[in-house]
Amino acid sequence: MYEKSYHGNEDISGYTFLVTGGAGFIGSHITEYLLRQGAGEVRVLDNLATGYQHNIDYLLSVGKVNFINGDITDLATCHNACKGVDFVLHQAALGSVPRSLAHPELTTAANVTGFVNMLIAAKDSGVKRLVYASSSSVYGDIEDSPKVEERIGKQLSPYAVTKYTNELFAQVFHRCYGLEIIGLRYFNIFGPRQNPNGAYAAVIPKFIAALLNEEPVYIDGDGGQTRDFTFVANAVQANIKALFAPKEAVNEVYNIAVGENFSLNQMYTYLQELTGKQQAAINRETRPGDVRNALANIGKAQKLMGYNPEYTFQQGLAKTVESYQAMAK
Repeated sequence: MYEKSYHGNEDISGYTFLVTGGAGFIGSHITEYLLRQGAGEVRVLDNLATGYQHNIDYLLSVGKVNFINGDITDLATCHNACKGVDFVLHQAALGSVPRSLAHPELTTAANVTGFVNMLIAAKDSGVKRLVYASSSSVYGDIEDSPKVEERIGKQLSPYAVTKYTNELFAQVFHRCYGLEIIGLRYFNIFGPRQNPNGAYAAVIPKFIAALLNEEPVYIDGDGGQTRDFTFVANAVQANIKALFAPKEAVNEVYNIAVGENFSLNQMYTYLQELTGKQQAAINRETRPGDVRNALANIGKAQKLMGYNPEYTFQQGLAKTVESYQAMAK
């Protein structure tokens, strides 16, 4: 999936990259891309709280990936991980709006303290550029559609607040210390390796697993809420493009999405067709903190970073279902 270069003519064989959260869903895909494209060295920093070493075991065997089992809430760990690093791709975080409502202290520690630690370590180590994962949850209750980066509303969950706080700290570290930073507001990233299990699992892998195992499927609310579902390879492209984007792209945040939205009901219908499983979903109460509709304007990322999503929602969904079907065999 990552045979195509997203970094243009840049020779990355002499660079050292650090991927925080690199054993997680998105982080492991970024790590795979870098390895396939001939990066000099890739370090993975992960405490395996939500990531899994089996996501990168096959990458570790190649020899150019070094795994650091550590926590970003420890500044010394961040400093050690950043030594000699050229670029940082910061994916480590505690995701999930419901998790943040249940445990705001854990979400804040990982997403705010951990983020600031990484900024300090990157600054002190002379890192060339740091790209970090923000979230569409930052938009909160604003009803504009599509969402544009310059206009946000009131955040609806502790998770959303932590991601907005990341953006504020990023601005300050750029202004005060000159650290080159780019933030990516992800819109519902999905794809292979996304964990379908647990109370805080994302909706697409959870639905696929339930259909394949012929278990009940629950839709929160009426299913009419819409999302700009974005295949993980598009997020990988955005991260790599951000690393090597021109100077005028720095100290900005960008929507990373496809620019199309689909309802949960539409998504579930597609999944039934792809899996060949037909069963009625069960509706239940709407989750607190959920945004009703999400659609991104991706023009800024296209103009300043050259981002151009390769995979539509349906194409990505088909690849994702194939991966889970292969695992189930």
